[in-house]
Amino acid sequence: MIHSLKKQFWPLGLLFLPLLALALQLSPALKSWPLVHGAWLFQDVDYGRPPRTDYSAQLFQGVEYSRQVRAQPRPLVIHTVAIDLTAPDIGFLVTPVEPGTEVAARTTTAFVRQHDVQVAINGSFFEPFWARTPWDYYPRNGDPVWVQGLAISDSSPYSDPLEGWPALCITGSQIIIDRSGCPPATTQALAGNHMLVDNGLVVQHHNSRLHPRTAVASTADGATLYLVVVDGRQPNYSEGVTLGELAEIILELGATMALNLDGGGSSTLVAAGMGGPQLLNAPIHTNIAMRQRPVANHLGIFAQP
Repeated sequence: MIHSLKKQFWPLGLLFLPLLALALQLSPALKSWPLVHGAWLFQDVDYGRPPRTDYSAQLFQGVEYSRQVRAQPRPLVIHTVAIDLTAPDIGFLVTPVEPGTEVAARTTTAFVRQHDVQVAINGSFFEPFWARTPWDYYPRNGDPVWVQGLAISDSSPYSDPLEGWPALCITGSQIIIDRSGCPPATTQALAGNHMLVDNGLVVQHHNSRLHPRTAVASTADGATLYLVVVDGRQPNYSEGVTLGELAEIILELGATMALNLDGGGSSTLVAAGMGGPQLLNAPIHTNIAMRQRPVANHLGIFAQP
């Protein structure tokens, strides 16, 4: 009986999907539904996300990972990678682009797999971009995009600085996060849109919206680089932070300089594993948890086992 009912009604399900898509495009009221904005009908479903438990581990020589779970001021899952810049064979790679070619979007997992880095996060803001529905979004893997702000890979620049946009500059193992641009000997660089922490002080921002976030931060002695990813847009799991809250999280690490990178559905943290790249956070692209967004560039870390 159940089998016969499924055979009878499954064509209605196929009809429902395009009708829902049309309704979402035409109706502002439907666009405000919780389902569309990530407040899922099944909020307690796991989706394969990392558990809401504190955890820490040494991933590679000089590379320590920690996951911190908070209940206040709202459910949060905070991922931090501390990189000891004095450890042997630590190296960096910003997504390279062949001269004369366009920047092609790819997921952070694809970047880790292609370039054999041990850890990576998403990088700079980019355009064009949209994510209207789970099937109507841009870019997809391989689509051309334009990086916003400075981008340098292996001493070759492929995106020019934007006025007022600070950058992470890497020269050998020296890290500079600054508003004033990168020195001539910079080998790797990528831009963010805001300083979060400047000389140990929180930089004030009026943006109070809650989003997933990605940031890089450094200590005053230049010995440690932090990669920070906060999950968001996932009720009861991790609901995101403001820029000010992200800055306070970074201050707790002991960092004195910090740069805000592309966030939202772009926020992704990946590490190499025995069976291939492994997601360490819970990205949310097109409001689907654990779905990765193809992005313009990434920051990769080389390290020894």
